[in-house]
Amino acid sequence: MAEQLQQDMECEGLLECIHGLKQLDKDCFRVMVESEEALTIDEVAERVDRERSTAYRSIQRLLQSGFIQKEQINYEQGGYYHVYYPTDPTQIANDMQRKLNDWYAKMGQLIQEFEDKYEHAEADIEMPAQS
Repeated sequence: MAEQLQQDMECEGLLECIHGLKQLDKDCFRVMVESEEALTIDEVAERVDRERSTAYRSIQRLLQSGFIQKEQINYEQGGYYHVYYPTDPTQIANDMQRKLNDWYAKMGQLIQEFEDKYEHAEADIEMPAQS
């Protein structure tokens, strides 16, 4: 954490820091943001110059993180395919703010537990008399 605070972080670093996303995930997200229409996995894979299966795993991480949405498109003759598009940035920002607030509350609780534990331990240790 101390190392991350000292880094010259950009907003995309939040994707990595808060959600644990990889560089490829960020590249796939950027491709979808820059596209004027929803993209298939094959289109994303082509634009990031990766195999379909690799792009698929990245897209699954983005879906799980809430950064992108999936929509089913039905063919008239039957069957379907999926397209992917970015989630509204305000919704993503609100989600990251909630995660940060949860993390902050948890860290505050752990710090208080640390203080309580070692404050009582210090009181149990007899300090030598000073002359």
